[in-house]
Order: sequence, then structure tokens, then C-alpha cells
Amino acid sequence: VTTSPQLADLDMQATRAPRAMAHARRFFSLISSSSRPQTFASLPAQSTFRAARYLSTSEEAPEPRFLDMVQINFNKAAKYTSMHESMLKQILACSSVLRVSFPIRRDNGEIDVIRGYRAQHSHHRTPCKGGIRYAHNVDLQEVEALASLMTFKCAVVNVPFGGAKGGISIDPKKYSVIELEKITRRYAVELKKYGFLGPGVDVPAPDVGTGAREMSWICDTFSVLYGMEDVNAYACVTGKPITLGGVDGRTEATGLGVCYATKYFLSLTDECKRVGVTPELDGKTVIVQGFGNVGYHAAYFFEKFGAKVIGVVEYNGAVYNPKGLDIEALKAHMSTTGGPPSGFWGRKKKTKKNKKKTRLIKKAK
Repeated sequence: VTTSPQLADLDMQATRAPRAMAHARRFFSLISSSSRPQTFASLPAQSTFRAARYLSTSEEAPEPRFLDMVQINFNKAAKYTSMHESMLKQILACSSVLRVSFPIRRDNGEIDVIRGYRAQHSHHRTPCKGGIRYAHNVDLQEVEALASLMTFKCAVVNVPFGGAKGGISIDPKKYSVIELEKITRRYAVELKKYGFLGPGVDVPAPDVGTGAREMSWICDTFSVLYGMEDVNAYACVTGKPITLGGVDGRTEATGLGVCYATKYFLSLTDECKRVGVTPELDGKTVIVQGFGNVGYHAAYFFEKFGAKVIGVVEYNGAVYNPKGLDIEALKAHMSTTGGPPSGFWGRKKKTKKNKKKTRLIKKAK
């Protein structure tokens, strides 16, 4: 049950961000394929109540799920746009969701049942686009939330795709390469069977726990089984190896995009003043959360753009040095040991002979 003070709190928070109005209007105009009515409408009452109950200050208030958090922020943004209630419902709703279970035989002969998911948030533009992640905590509400965010991100940057996201609930570190290939190929068959894979329909990409290898397995499975029906079969996924039609630069593209976005924001003098930071990326200190493919390349390019990376946080540890971290040395350390970044201690130091050269001056035993 939602109390009136909680709804009042929603309205109060909305009035604190008047500058968000223009951005919200632009976002909703991009995602909507029809003209905007002049009638103002907020989210349906049921969605508003569901979001508001997580804003309580009580210690007994439940921790919101990822999907609930997305809906809460959607509800806040909806207050700044003039759209009909039916259009808001359409934008928020997830169009299609797939949940599959299938068995695989492991290397030791045991049978393991694998759970896989795929969500297509919006069909207003096709194909649907979004990654596939392998992680032990993947579930249905997570892929729905991520799929909706993919729709919003594509709309904001004028990419004419709907959002999608998929995942398999496994810890990839506990499976051999042969087992992972079995899982990936069977997952691809299930996706195609139910209309969740194909050029112009739904095009996955790498995400957490997956990469070019997994995309090559999906591409090969699709092309062998269904290639005779579709001349564009190799376009069923992106992030493939270059030998299968992939694009050079795809591996570092996401991390580089993080740097470009940050650099662009810091070039907006007025916006920097509003949030209390000085313009320009050069000389800024950066802490990176996550040091996988995206985190590593973001840290690498932040350093190239003149920033100083002073911290890296991973799920199993963290490392911090106010004088700056040697990103290449940290990457080598984690690749060699397979351990957390907390086992590493190193920073860059300019030498007398060549100030651009660096060396590791301290390292944990």
C-alpha cells in the first residue's frame, strides 16, 4: 500500500531536476514512432505504486530488483514529458521474453540442466540488439531490465534498433571449453527455434562472460543449420572474429566509447559547472569499476587521453594508488595469476632518460 507522503516524495524529487525536462522530452520523442499528443499523462497507478514503495526510508523496505530500479527511473523521467498513458505503457512493457532449459552432458559424463533467457524489449525498430552474458546470477528480471536499457540507449543515440538482452545462468569458469561450446550451440538452436535469433530479427553480441569465441559458435551453428534459408546468415551476431566477418576494433569499442562520452561531457563548460567539476579530461583522476574487456580498455584509453587511473575495483578485490596505476602491468598481473587486483601494487614513474617511459616500482610479494 502506498501512502500519500511517498507519492509526495516522488513529486518533490521531480521538482529538483528541472533541467532534465528537455533531455526527457528528447528521449521519449526518439523512442516513440508516433506524434506526441499534447495531453499530459504519467505512468499507470499500478506502476507508480510499485515504484514508490521502494522509496520508503524504513529499514524494513525491500531492496529493489534491477528491473524495479529501471521502472522507478522510467517513472521519474515520464513526469517530464507530455505523452498519452497508452504510449507510456507501450514504451515500458517488454514485448517478448524467452526462458528455456536444456540438458548437456559434461566431460565427466554427468547431465547438467542449463537455464537460458532472452528478452526483446521493443519491436518498434528491428532488429532487436543486445548482448548475451554468462553469469551465475543471470535471471529473467535482469535480462528484461537490460533489454529495456538497450532500447533507451539506442533511441538516445539515434540507432534504429529495438533493445534485447540474453543470458545463461552459469559460472563459465566452472565449465571446460568443450562444455561451453555445447551450451552455446544448444542455446543458439533454442533462440532460433522461438524466433529470438536471426539477421533482421534479433542480433546478439558479446557481454559479461562471452566474447568473439562464443559469437563464432553461434554464427557457425546458425549458418550451418539455417544458412541455406538466409544469404545473410553470418549477420546473425556481431562481435565475431574478423575471419568470420567481424569488424576490427570491436573488442575495444565499448571501453573507448566510455572515454569518448566522458571526454565529450567534460567539454561542455556549462554542464561541468552545474555538477561542480572542471572542464577537460586531461589531468583528471579516474577509478574504474570492473576490469574486464570494457573496464580494461576504458582505463587504457583514459590514460591515453591524459587522465590518471588511481583505482580499479573488481568483484573479488580492489587496488588503489593515488599516484596512478600501471594499467598494462595490472592487466598482465591479473592475466597471469587469475586473481583479484588487490594482489597487485604498482604505479607509473617517469625516468630521467625518457619521461614517457614507465616502470613498475613496487609490487606485492
